[in-house]
Amino acid sequence: MIIPELVAPAGNFTKLKIALAYGADAVYAGVNNFSLRSRTSREFNYESFEEAIQYTHKKGKKLYVTLNGFHLSAQIEGLKKHILRLRAMKPDAFIVASVGVMELVRELAPEIALHVSTQANVLNFLDAKVYQSMGAKRIVIARELGLKDAKDLKENCEVQLEAFVHGSMCFAYSGRCLISSVQSGRMSNRGSCANDCRFNYELYASNPENGTLFRIEEYESGSHIFNSKDLNLCSYIEKIMAQNCISAFKIEGRTKSEYYVALTTRTYKMAIEDVLSGKFEAQKYEKEIYTLKNRGFTEGYLVNRAFEKLDTQNFKTSMEEGSHQVQAFSEDGFFLKCKGKIVPYVPYELFSPLGTKYPCCENHLGKIYEKDGKTFLEFKKLFTKNKKEMSVIHSGNENEIEMPCKIEEFSFLRKELC
Repeated sequence: MIIPELVAPAGNFTKLKIALAYGADAVYAGVNNFSLRSRTSREFNYESFEEAIQYTHKKGKKLYVTLNGFHLSAQIEGLKKHILRLRAMKPDAFIVASVGVMELVRELAPEIALHVSTQANVLNFLDAKVYQSMGAKRIVIARELGLKDAKDLKENCEVQLEAFVHGSMCFAYSGRCLISSVQSGRMSNRGSCANDCRFNYELYASNPENGTLFRIEEYESGSHIFNSKDLNLCSYIEKIMAQNCISAFKIEGRTKSEYYVALTTRTYKMAIEDVLSGKFEAQKYEKEIYTLKNRGFTEGYLVNRAFEKLDTQNFKTSMEEGSHQVQAFSEDGFFLKCKGKIVPYVPYELFSPLGTKYPCCENHLGKIYEKDGKTFLEFKKLFTKNKKEMSVIHSGNENEIEMPCKIEEFSFLRKELC
């Protein structure tokens, strides 16, 4: 059986560290305006990106660089300099969509592996063979491809296949939407999509003969007519792995929160490991995934034919609350930063990387204890780094709060919503 590599998003250095801590085998990230998340990629400059590559390699993991935009002729000289500078950092692969850029990478950085982006929309083995002849080692298959077709593709070519298993879905054929370009001049294929498909719209019907105009309204706030639900395949990891054709599972979300990166990476890593140990339990992973804010969930195209279903879009809202709210985040394990509200004598669930075991402890600051198979932290007193006592601390307060006991790095405190 192929043991799939888990590839997680890294929108910035902190998210990269979180992804690796929570079980990612590889991360994907980019610098400036040459990838499809150029706004987020600005959180990496060349210096921090080189540091990120070194950090990733020290962890024994891989970093793939996104070059998956579609570029204008005026950008080519800048792109050449960009590729050469990245080549010197020794990333593990370039993710490319344009065949011209693929040729450019082969010329300027022949020793760096080539991965074909999902933006190339590979749906069959004929296209896959062409990319293979151009030096591609892996193809991120089109999100519109079914598992049976993916297996046929794999049986007819020698490249690795990578498939998206979680994250936002494009309303249009992946990456071919022009709504953002038309409405705001922000072009999705050059990394600046404004996510106009998530907006609510009012619909009208007109009669050109008499000038009558009728407003069509499903909901008071308008209708989310373009808004796709989020992809969620955590319940199908066993089924996908059984087909033995997908070499890597990919999670979308370079613009998502730290908790999103941690939760999705941890959940899919858990599912993969449980398949290998014969302990797969779909309900367990679904329960975790539903702690996230989401647009509702869909199985997309990989395991089912989406066009036969009527539940792939969320017409009511662009975002729904998850079952839990993140209240705090600790990067170093000694102090936490508040993201919600922390109050003494209120239990908060500790969410940490897989395999973390906490011994029960108690002191004047608080306690850590087990209950119903979960680990909780409860403060007695809230002290800042400079030893100032607080009665309560809210989101936006930049004071870091001392932990009663050291916890695992990159851990979260979360609380179930009533």
